[in-house]
Amino acid sequence: MKLIVTGATGTAGSEVIRQALKDDTVTAVTAICRRQSDVAHPKLTTVIHKDFLDYTGLDSIFKSHDACIWCLGVSSQQVNEEQYEVITHMYTVKAAQAMLHANPGIDFIFLSGEGADVLEKSRQIFARIKGKTENDLSKLSFGSLHMARPGAIWPVHDNPGQHFLYKLFRPLLPIIGFLSPSGVIRADVLARAMIHLAKNGHTQRVLDNEDLKKLGAE
Repeated sequence: MKLIVTGATGTAGSEVIRQALKDDTVTAVTAICRRQSDVAHPKLTTVIHKDFLDYTGLDSIFKSHDACIWCLGVSSQQVNEEQYEVITHMYTVKAAQAMLHANPGIDFIFLSGEGADVLEKSRQIFARIKGKTENDLSKLSFGSLHMARPGAIWPVHDNPGQHFLYKLFRPLLPIIGFLSPSGVIRADVLARAMIHLAKNGHTQRVLDNEDLKKLGAE
């Protein structure tokens, strides 16, 4: 299997790449990102792409890959609502449309989040726009489309790309994980779960934190 991964500098995306490179059934990984990845591996190709609203020139990449794991995102605490919608919703949907146009057989896994509101009525920007993105992806003709809705993601490797608020929050995750294990997921477990979805699909389109933990543990 050949995988496209976005969000390579984030907690989830960097771990997806790390786990995919260890997986013998994944033969190639292409990271689409704004800057060169620090990771070097024979299976990994980094494609520098600046405009995530325009995917002109990437058709050959989309045609040659089997699935995309979309981890590109930003905290709603880092940007205003308009910017959050552009990054979370528009980047994702534009990419999905471009991939389908080039390769109707490509599979798509979207890293959403616990609490995503498909009614699009939540007062929380995160929930409303994640839900809107899930809805618009569902309108596209993917043969296999899955929404991963993790809870708090517990990093297992240091990541320079993490927002400083996340770094401050990180020491609390073991405590939260102990008190509310259903609300936390290790980044490596989440990564393996999303790779599993890319390789095998699933009967459920939307998978919550517990579903992902089970898949990632297999």
